Amino acid sequence: MNTLFDLTGHGNFDRDGLRDRLATLAARGVYIGGSSWKYEGWLDQIYSRQLYEVRGRFSKKRFEDTCLSEYATVFPAVCGDFAFYQFPSDALWSKLFRQTPGSFRWGLKAPEQITTPQWPVHPRYGATAGLENHTFLDAGLFSSAFLGPLEVYRAQVGVLIFEFNALRAKGDAAEFIAKLDPFLGALPTGWRYAVEVRNADLLGPRYFDCLRAHNVPHVYNAWARMPEIRDQIAMRGSRTSDLIVARALLRQGRPYEEAVKKFAPYQTVQEVNEPVRQGLRELVDMAVVDGTPAFIFVNNRLEGNSPGTIVAITG
Repeated sequence: MNTLFDLTGHGNFDRDGLRDRLATLAARGVYIGGSSWKYEGWLDQIYSRQLYEVRGRFSKKRFEDTCLSEYATVFPAVCGDFAFYQFPSDALWSKLFRQTPGSFRWGLKAPEQITTPQWPVHPRYGATAGLENHTFLDAGLFSSAFLGPLEVYRAQVGVLIFEFNALRAKGDAAEFIAKLDPFLGALPTGWRYAVEVRNADLLGPRYFDCLRAHNVPHVYNAWARMPEIRDQIAMRGSRTSDLIVARALLRQGRPYEEAVKKFAPYQTVQEVNEPVRQGLRELVDMAVVDGTPAFIFVNNRLEGNSPGTIVAITG
């Protein structure tokens, strides 16, 4: 365990040093941030506890409603995972964007209504569980219901990420790419898109060529059943765009639920993942040396505390 991140208080965690380091990289087009931001475990590290007190007591509501403003004083970007579960309302977009400066950049996941071919068998999906999703890869719906309300904030949207969960059968790969190609071609121009897949067997010429034809990056991702990021980088043809996008989510082989149980409430780096760190450092170096814009997002579930991981990969 890295004991630096066991300490509390801004005097021990060099928040200002991290802010300055990330600002320098952002000025060169390399934006690094967390996956979401509402983590009470970051209090006295990224967040100033006194800002969220009401009558001398911590207010969870005030924290969740307003902490994005303080997050944006340290980090130049964030990945909005929340958008995966809904088409956000105009009111929600307004609330979020007014808390961040014009220089701040958002990575936003497309809603699962666009990226899920079949609804999971889970109580959350009610009567639709297990059924075919008839809006899968519906470019028209994505354009009208997602991009339309975002238009006024376009300058702050860095990248829109289509995350596709693991395909259920190997034979689905060819069919998936055959559907992905026209979908990417039908998307409105002027936005930056990226594709994240969860099947290692997809990572080959057909998939990479499809993305390259539309100048869309493959999202280098650290996830339970994917090759390490550094191995994805080494794959022939994996650089499919003039943009680099990465998401560091989970240690290889570890389910999401196990990571939550192990690391919550995400106060400290509890487990150094050097292979993922090496991959992220390589991407940062590539972006800086080549002058390629990049968005790199780090999740708490990777090591236990994404600010600590980001300190490590940018130090």
